[in-house]
Amino acid sequence: MDMTFNRRDFLKTTAAAAAVLPAFNILSQESGTIGPKDDQINVAVVGYGAEGEILTDAAMKIPGVRFTAVCDIWEYRRKMAKGRLKSLGHEVNVYEDYREMLTAEDKKIDCVVVATPDWMHAEVTNACMRAGKHVYCEKEMSNQLEKAKTMVLAQRETGKILQIGHQRRSNPRYMHAINRVIRESKMLGRVTHAYGQWNRAVAPFLSVRDRLNIPTATLQKYGYENMEQFLNWRWFSKYGGGPMVDLGSHQIDLFFWAWDCAPISVTAVGGNDYFNRQMNDNVMAIYEFKTHEGVINRAYYQVLTTSSRGGFYEQFMGENGSLTISEIAARGNAAQREVRAGVPTWDTFAKMGLVLQSKSAVKASVTTNAAVDVRVTAEADAWPLPVDLLKPAHMPHLENFFAAVRHGEKLNCPVDLAYESAVAVLAANRSVAERKTIYFKPEEFKV
Repeated sequence: MDMTFNRRDFLKTTAAAAAVLPAFNILSQESGTIGPKDDQINVAVVGYGAEGEILTDAAMKIPGVRFTAVCDIWEYRRKMAKGRLKSLGHEVNVYEDYREMLTAEDKKIDCVVVATPDWMHAEVTNACMRAGKHVYCEKEMSNQLEKAKTMVLAQRETGKILQIGHQRRSNPRYMHAINRVIRESKMLGRVTHAYGQWNRAVAPFLSVRDRLNIPTATLQKYGYENMEQFLNWRWFSKYGGGPMVDLGSHQIDLFFWAWDCAPISVTAVGGNDYFNRQMNDNVMAIYEFKTHEGVINRAYYQVLTTSSRGGFYEQFMGENGSLTISEIAARGNAAQREVRAGVPTWDTFAKMGLVLQSKSAVKASVTTNAAVDVRVTAEADAWPLPVDLLKPAHMPHLENFFAAVRHGEKLNCPVDLAYESAVAVLAANRSVAERKTIYFKPEEFKV
């Protein structure tokens, strides 16, 4: 872990951020609005693993966010959190049990960041909301749909703010690409197909030195059989949903966003063919969407854990052009115009600020063979997106959450919205297991 980011760096970063962020009023526990004299939000984190650390580091860059408590069943991570946060000016109390934390810190916590393994998201999130706390919960909502439903119901019951961690929903590049380029301007024409992938190289189970192991009694107290399951929970059906849920959740959610509707079916194949683990190590899924205009669009999604070829990105393919985008801009950050007669020039869109001007024009060519007519169309130059993200990937989504807490800004991924993608992603695993197409009814996406 990089410890070179010191308190001076932190203060410089937050000062710079404060210069471009508006001033906020904050919510209070009792009235729902923290008074103007109290501009600090006190935050706890439950689950300080890799994702919890990423979220905490991003949130600390937001002015007015103060961490006061950390909960993790692993003493090693508790000590790490306490030391790192102290070095950055945040004095925290640490706890093994989130229930003890909620009791002891009740008057000191406004919000909780939940970054536990998926199977505990619902239990912890619901308890925090019922204790009067606003919650930012990592995706997937749960590895079981029934548990995900309880989160929707608990949010309605308590009225607390609940953001689910589909962070692309707050990424300014994705917001520009989907809201402006695809939906508002219809620059690509009708987007008939979409594609997403997340490919990872072969990797063994995680392990640690024996001296760092959690005692067996402690593991079993919190529902884990052994350290192997605790460290590699994503691969066990009790705790996670495998790569399809862990990675696909982020990207399949984009199909909903681009087409503004839920799918009508999913057909998926896959298996645990390489690692022989509990969860599938590869899945290929085709989703069918029926749009509000009554037309059928299709999206293909692939997740591999045996090859990193191509990494992760998404594509939206329309009659007039396509757009490739990724959370890492170097993997995808541009639109490409179809080279055919009848496609409107994109110079107007560039002048509107939707894309940057393409550097050169590309002409189509035709090669004729006596046996077959092969039409070779050169791929158009890239028209780059003009929007960049110069912050950690999760930071805008956390900013949106804290702005909702402070002054009621609309959440970019409220729980009802996240539930819809949870239905679709979990169904893909079921399609693989049952070896059949899963057909959805519209009411399945609502609680």
